[in-house]
Amino acid sequence: MTARQLVVLAAGGSAALLLGAWAFQLAGYAPCTMCLWQRWPHAAAVAIGIVAYASPVAAWLGAAAAATTSGIGVFHTGVERGWWEGPSSCTGGGALTGDLLSTDIPDIVMCDEVAWSLAGLSMASWNALASAALVLIWIAAARRA
Repeated sequence: MTARQLVVLAAGGSAALLLGAWAFQLAGYAPCTMCLWQRWPHAAAVAIGIVAYASPVAAWLGAAAAATTSGIGVFHTGVERGWWEGPSSCTGGGALTGDLLSTDIPDIVMCDEVAWSLAGLSMASWNALASAALVLIWIAAARRA
């Protein structure tokens, strides 16, 4: 494959993962804070893909964006599995702030609870793995530039 084809594949992969996340959200699986953090590097990778299509050397930036979301996915997986603590604002130990007597308390999605899994892996785990594969595609594109 050419560098441009690899850029389209990698940026398209990030776009597909974003669309998948939004589809799960539309299906009723609200994202937690770390889930939202994982989306930003994918959005950056899509934007980088537009630039990298014209100048494949920019594919290194796409690799960095994919590596960032993969790393967040690994961290999130560790929080879900209890390997380490996550942000206090979205884990079981987090405290709610605001008017405790209010009946209008927003639903808070906990980062340490798995909302959906397939083959024993959560969405965060699947994002980490898929994004790691995208890193390799971005690197291949950059090396062919």
